[in-house]
Parts: sequence; C-alpha cells; structure tokens
Amino acid sequence: MKPNDSDLSPVTISECIRSNLDKFFDDLEGECAKSVYDMVLSAVERPMLEVVMEKANMNQTIASQMLGINRNTLRKKLQQHGLI
Repeated sequence: MKPNDSDLSPVTISECIRSNLDKFFDDLEGECAKSVYDMVLSAVERPMLEVVMEKANMNQTIASQMLGINRNTLRKKLQQHGLI
C-alpha cells in the first residue's frame, strides 16, 4: 500500500519548519502572533548546536568549523542555550 501525500512527513529542514509554522499559526486560531522570529531562531538554534556538538565530539573548534562561525561566537551561543 502506497501512502498518500498527506501521510508523508516533511523531508527537508525547510519543509519541517514551514509545516510547523503553519501548524503554529493554525493553533493560534486568529490570535496575534508575537516574536515569531526570535521563537523560530531559538527553536532551531538549540537542537542544531546540540547535534553539531555531538558530531564534533564536544570539540568547540571542530563544531565552529562545521557551523562556519567563530569559536567565540559558538561558545557564546552554547552559553545562551545552557549547553555549557
């Protein structure tokens, strides 16, 4: 049995984000959304940092290279999210 398109989960990060944002706005049921930009960045940034740090074996230098950001910037973001 082949699943129909509505049964398929999003396959890209962009599709996942879009799908979740659509659900977020639907769940508001007409209420005004606030601080969506900060909410999305925070929601995406923390798991990204967690995964990259795991893949880099907790090495901040390697993780910063993987992310394409300065090591000091990575350290600041890790601290902001309570990951160090």
